[in-house]
Amino acid sequence: MDSFDFDTLAVRAGTQRSEFGEHSEALFLTSSFVFKSAAEAAERFAHSEEGFTYSRFTNPTVSMFQDRLAALEGGEACMATASGMSAIVSVVMTALSAGDHLVSSQSIFGSTLNVFSQIFSRFGVETTFVDPTDLDAWRAAIRPNTKMFFLETLSNPLTDIADIEAIGKIAKEAGALFVVDNCFCTPVLQRPIEYGADVVVHSATKYLDGQGRVLGGAIVGKKDFIMGKVFTFVRSAGPTLSAFNAWVLLKGLETLSLRVEKQSANALELAQWLEQQPQIGRVYYPGLPSHPQYELAKRQQKAGGAIVAFELKGATPAEQRENAWRLIDNTRVCSITGNLGDTRTTITHPASTTHGRITPEARAAAGITEGLIRLAVGLESPADIQADLARGFVS
Repeated sequence: MDSFDFDTLAVRAGTQRSEFGEHSEALFLTSSFVFKSAAEAAERFAHSEEGFTYSRFTNPTVSMFQDRLAALEGGEACMATASGMSAIVSVVMTALSAGDHLVSSQSIFGSTLNVFSQIFSRFGVETTFVDPTDLDAWRAAIRPNTKMFFLETLSNPLTDIADIEAIGKIAKEAGALFVVDNCFCTPVLQRPIEYGADVVVHSATKYLDGQGRVLGGAIVGKKDFIMGKVFTFVRSAGPTLSAFNAWVLLKGLETLSLRVEKQSANALELAQWLEQQPQIGRVYYPGLPSHPQYELAKRQQKAGGAIVAFELKGATPAEQRENAWRLIDNTRVCSITGNLGDTRTTITHPASTTHGRITPEARAAAGITEGLIRLAVGLESPADIQADLARGFVS
């Protein structure tokens, strides 16, 4: 279906029908599959014959989700996993070995930062963290044993935007695998493979589902890497996406562009309003001319996305936190939760939640202040969200 437009692929790509001719994708809730003979079983387990074997690594519903997302991202193949973090861990475990070096943006999800700095370091993989917007910093971090670049753009939660194409060229010169976390933008707003990324990872839990229902992750890239290497790891280690979650995610992909485009429009309206509020010191949103990467955002993305971060004023960090918590606690519409990508607007205080487990020094380096609030904008009326936030402002 390569010749079809994005919205058609989001609804129809990857669909497989059983002998019953069902219109909606079938949900195959089975742990294993029955073979016609011992010889067929041997062929399936050896992968010399196509077919399904065991749902830890082959399942028709999961395959449909994988094929559809690969089509949307412009990749050759996709491997689904149980969560976004399991997707990232699977890529690193597949591509790196003890003694290898990883260069990563410092502006990444707190759990990703912990995995790189605290867990993989115990197994001999060292990580250098750099400012994602500083191309010279990426170049300077390269070592003879550098095997991977990792980038999250938009970043969480400050919406930093890095130049995928430029960083991709640096990675290629270094002979490093270039991995881009496309969770926040989704292929609706940007397709990193078109800009030079080798691998795209997703927390499908977020916008790909879009309604806060299930966990899931995905890895998209060239077939020889995904099916030749990642598949081997996932098959043995078992960070498996369940068939039910894959079915829910398939339904989510059908409305992905409708949701992301509307959420981006709502977010822009809210960001413009927030910039006018005297209680706010700064608003972080790529669709605003005040954003430091505004021009890059216009070139690289179709819209600004649905994440808006802003800092409340305060004379001290303690006062900033007090003001931030007061605003959050006074909301009646926004959901106080660390998740994002939902049809419902969510609000959180990153310094004490999503980035609460990293060191104060790491938070400071990432720009996570005590007055920072992250909004993941949903599909509600922007006017209602404005009124909800205004309820917590302190003059």
